[in-house]
Amino acid sequence: MSAPAYRAHLVINENAVTGTGVDGVPARMLNLVTEPESQPAPAGVAAFFDLDKTVIAKSSTLAFSRPFFREGLINRRAVLKSTYAQFLFMLAGADADQMDRMRAHITSLCTGWDVEQVNAIVEETLHDIVDPLVYKEATQLIEEHKEQGHDVVVLSASGSEVVEPIARLLGATHTTASRMGVADGRYTGEVEFYCSAANKALAAEELAERHGYDLALCHAYSDSVTDLPLLEAVGHPIVINPDRKLRKEAVQRGWPSLAFEHPVSLRARIPTPSGTTITAAAVGMGAVAAAGAAWYGLRHRRRQS
Repeated sequence: MSAPAYRAHLVINENAVTGTGVDGVPARMLNLVTEPESQPAPAGVAAFFDLDKTVIAKSSTLAFSRPFFREGLINRRAVLKSTYAQFLFMLAGADADQMDRMRAHITSLCTGWDVEQVNAIVEETLHDIVDPLVYKEATQLIEEHKEQGHDVVVLSASGSEVVEPIARLLGATHTTASRMGVADGRYTGEVEFYCSAANKALAAEELAERHGYDLALCHAYSDSVTDLPLLEAVGHPIVINPDRKLRKEAVQRGWPSLAFEHPVSLRARIPTPSGTTITAAAVGMGAVAAAGAAWYGLRHRRRQS
């Protein structure tokens, strides 16, 4: 099956997207994902989105450090360390070594945490934490892909406890994220699956095989050079707010490059998903999170009594 003939294909390698458009979204960006001129969207097409600095402006996991501190899961020193890591992440992105150090930092922090408590905190504070961070341009792209009948897939190196609820809010069809080992309801500190670099491309390939995607027709969006294997795996790689190394790769390969800058409230922008299926793991996480939220509310009522 040949790729559809799109009316426009945006290629910007050195400059940020400029101009005005619908709801503050740059007008030129709206041409990046457009309907084919005279043919329907092909079956088996997915848009794979990285999460951190692609759809949201920060590390999704580190963004929850303050609620975790309030609930006694981490101390003030850990909050400061997470804030500093977030600053470095925003300043220069994160290469493979930095990602590994961040992973080690986070896994050491959460070893022994109660899984139900973490799910409850995320569920309770999700909108307050995530709403100011989501890029309006990303939500526009997601909606355009949906209008074309494409599946929207979130792939993230952050933990599934954080990623899956965000993916549900975005209306993603499927999601794959890093998974921590659990024993007796607590995190063991072992990482069962780290959804980064080659593993992220592998996750995309497995989803393609399971759901019948033609990767040559699929799109992928990321900010980090660590996601180069994912970008190379699809026919339409697009870089978003790229780090220095990925920007260089994009220039050399002629890949489109976009700058996302405008935050948006998910509650105002994206309707509650209906008829979408998150992966079985995500559905299971939703049930756990709901139970956790009930536990969290009961705990707070007991505190107040």
